[in-house]
Amino acid sequence: MALIPVDPQELATIVTTLEMTRRPPLRPLPASPLRLVRWDRPDPARYRTLFRRVGGPWLWYSRLAMDDAALTAIIHDRDVQIHAVADRAGVEIGLVELDFRHPNACELSYFGLVPELAGKRHGRWLMAETFMRAWLPGVARLWVHTCTLDHPSALAFYRAQGFVAIRRTIETFADPRVLGLLPPDAGSHIPYLAAPA
Repeated sequence: MALIPVDPQELATIVTTLEMTRRPPLRPLPASPLRLVRWDRPDPARYRTLFRRVGGPWLWYSRLAMDDAALTAIIHDRDVQIHAVADRAGVEIGLVELDFRHPNACELSYFGLVPELAGKRHGRWLMAETFMRAWLPGVARLWVHTCTLDHPSALAFYRAQGFVAIRRTIETFADPRVLGLLPPDAGSHIPYLAAPA
């Protein structure tokens, strides 16, 4: 057993890959005052705003590090679906991104609600809505990644929804707070070790 040092300007996380290879049985749709709205070819700035709102507390950074051309190539791809979760007032408070670019498969690339909604049972509603959109004819595999930077209940939630863990990997990357992609107080559950210059 060994402890492997991580540079103070980097983060390390254990990533778990989960999948399901058959559509789960139909069950009643949980009630929710929220709605899922399809974004067709969203503006990159608008997408990043929602991505940051939902994922910033969990240090989601990948889409913030992309330039407009790279991000647009993904979110405007005809085989990628972007959905925003909206509350009764129309405020966007969640994100679902489905990637159908691999034959007969759908990757649940991003799935989340703002932290204020955690533990209020909206996740079950959102996953039921996601299943309806992900399991298109011909899809034989739905898969997702979660990691130890995500909400502590994320892994258990995915497993409760029928996903099965199939692989673990370790990922290291530059701390997005050091890069200026997120503020230093983002991801308060992960200590910010890099001292300001």
